[in-house]
Amino acid sequence: MKSDTAQILVKRLPHHAGLELPSYSSEGASGMDLAAAVDHDIQLLPGERCLVPTGLAVSLPFGYEAQIRPRSGLALRHGIGLLNSPGTIDSDYRGEIQVILINLGQERFTIKRGMRIAQMIVSPYVTGDFKIVDELDVTLRNEGGFGHTGH
Repeated sequence: MKSDTAQILVKRLPHHAGLELPSYSSEGASGMDLAAAVDHDIQLLPGERCLVPTGLAVSLPFGYEAQIRPRSGLALRHGIGLLNSPGTIDSDYRGEIQVILINLGQERFTIKRGMRIAQMIVSPYVTGDFKIVDELDVTLRNEGGFGHTGH
């Protein structure tokens, strides 16, 4: 059974020329790969971070967001992650999608044009409406915080 599909309007910026649009790598994939739209290789030393352009801007339907997440292969093999993970693209944002990569590994990492650097998940969201109350309902966990279950 296939999930719903949201239409995403996409604008290719000049530096995206020749690159593939984000796509799903398999039928069951939830994330589309985003590619680096850089004009030269970027050397990312251990501990360094950089902002990597994708050359794409999108228009998401109202009530949807796009989450930008790390790629597990880059994390496992090279220690490459995203600082603000997941990054959020709101439905009213029209600027370029850019990815903040960080090298948490121990070796220099080279970002090349067209390299798959992150994945984008498109998802519906609900908004919250805060209501002040004097008491909250009681649960089994109640105020148990980090590590309270002993696991």
